[in-house]
Amino acid sequence: MTDRDRQPEDTTAPTGEPVVSKPYIMPDDPEPGSVELLQKEAAEARDRMLRTLAEMENLRKRTAKEVADSKLYGVTGFARDVLDIADNLQRALDAVPAEARAAADAGLKSLIEGVELTERSLLNALEKHGVKKFDPLGQKFDPNFQQAMFEVPDASVPSGTVVQVMQAGYLIGERVLRPALVGVSKGGAKAAAAANSNEAN
Repeated sequence: MTDRDRQPEDTTAPTGEPVVSKPYIMPDDPEPGSVELLQKEAAEARDRMLRTLAEMENLRKRTAKEVADSKLYGVTGFARDVLDIADNLQRALDAVPAEARAAADAGLKSLIEGVELTERSLLNALEKHGVKKFDPLGQKFDPNFQQAMFEVPDASVPSGTVVQVMQAGYLIGERVLRPALVGVSKGGAKAAAAANSNEAN
């Protein structure tokens, strides 16, 4: 059989029209309901995008806060250890009575001044890193910042006032690093009643 003898394949339907697998839809003739479907998909995509942006902004803020907190509070463990040194320096100074300081020879005075200078230097170094000493003497007792060790009967001050500080407290940033150990008055007028009587006068 030669090429001339071969018949061309018939691509026409029995009626004489070409076979089309799927009818062509003109772009001007969209499917019914497709506009609403596209609008719904666009609204859902916009909603997902806005939620993702909000989540990313929250993550950025949370991360910035965590970084700031780690810078400020990262020295907490070290600072607690150093507070023992500050306490020991203060105890060394308190161990020398005022009369002995006044009557001390030059060598002892130099030693006392050296200990005082070392304590000030240590406290300044702690303050550079956000650790501050606080002394609540004469203030109203606050269990968030102080730990009551004993009560002192004293009618001359309002009840609940700090009348003795056994150990100073320290803050790091706005958090309590170590509460102050205090003695609190009892037996006097309540602090609120005393404040009202002072306002009346």
